[in-house]
Amino acid sequence: MTAALTPRPETTARPARPVRRIGLVGWGAIGRVVGTALADGLVPGAELTCVIDNRPLVDAPAPQLSFEDALAVCDLIVEAAGQAVVREWAERVLNSGADLLIASTGALVDPALTGRLRAAGPGRVYFTGGAVGGLDLLQAVRGLGPLTSVTLTTTKLPGTLHQPWMDAELTERLRTTTEPVEVMRGTACDVPVKFPRSTNVAASVALATGDPGLVQVVVVADPAATLTRHVIEAAGPHGTYRFEVAHRPDAANPATSQVVPHAVLRSLGAVVGRAGQIL
Repeated sequence: MTAALTPRPETTARPARPVRRIGLVGWGAIGRVVGTALADGLVPGAELTCVIDNRPLVDAPAPQLSFEDALAVCDLIVEAAGQAVVREWAERVLNSGADLLIASTGALVDPALTGRLRAAGPGRVYFTGGAVGGLDLLQAVRGLGPLTSVTLTTTKLPGTLHQPWMDAELTERLRTTTEPVEVMRGTACDVPVKFPRSTNVAASVALATGDPGLVQVVVVADPAATLTRHVIEAAGPHGTYRFEVAHRPDAANPATSQVVPHAVLRSLGAVVGRAGQIL
C-alpha cells in the first residue's frame, strides 16, 4: 500500500527586496563609472540617490549633497574618493545606521581605525578587493590555520608611484630609469600609507589574510609596464597559492586600474542581493 502524498501548498510570492538608496562619494575615475552604471539601472536593487564630492559638479546624474545631508536620505554609502574620506567619515556613516562599501581599503591597515569601525554601528562595513583576485580563497584557507608567508609584488609605471616624501635621488631614479626599480619593500602595515592611491591592493590582501604584519609588499616601478601587475604568493602547512593579474591602467587616472570600478559594482551587487553572485 502506498502512502498518499500531501499536496504541496501553493507558494506565495516573495516580497520584493527594498531598493537600497546609494550615496556615492567621489566623482573621479572610479565614481563616474560606478555612478553612471547605477543611474542606468545596471545594479538591480540599488538606486543612485546622491553624489558627494568636495568640488562643484555639473555632470553628475543625481543631486550633489553634503555628507551630512546624504546620511539623512541614504542607507548605503559607496566610497570611491580615497583613504582620507574613510578615516574622516567611516565611523560616522556606521553610527548613522547606514552601511558602507569601501574601495580605498588602504585606510583599514590602521588598527585604531579598524578597532573603532568594529565597535561602530548599527551600520555594516564592506570592502571590495578592487584590482586583485584570490581573496575569497585566502579567506577560506584561514579556516585551516594561519598562513606562514604572504608576499605581494606590485609593478606599475614610475610616474604613478612618485610621492611627495621621496628624496631627490629616488625621484630622479623614477624619472630616468630604463629598467625595473624596487621603490619600497615593507609590510602591509607600512606600504599603503606611503602610496595612498596605488597600493590599496596590499590592504585588501591583509584584510583577507587577517594579519597586515604578515603580508610582505614589494613595490616596483617599471617604465615598460603597460599593464599594472599584482602577484600574490602565499604558503602554509595546508598548501601554497599564487595569483597573478595584469590590468590596463585607467586612462583618466593611471594610478588605478580600469577594472576597479567594475569590482566596486560587483561588490555592490552582492551587498544589495543581486541573484547569481559568486560569493
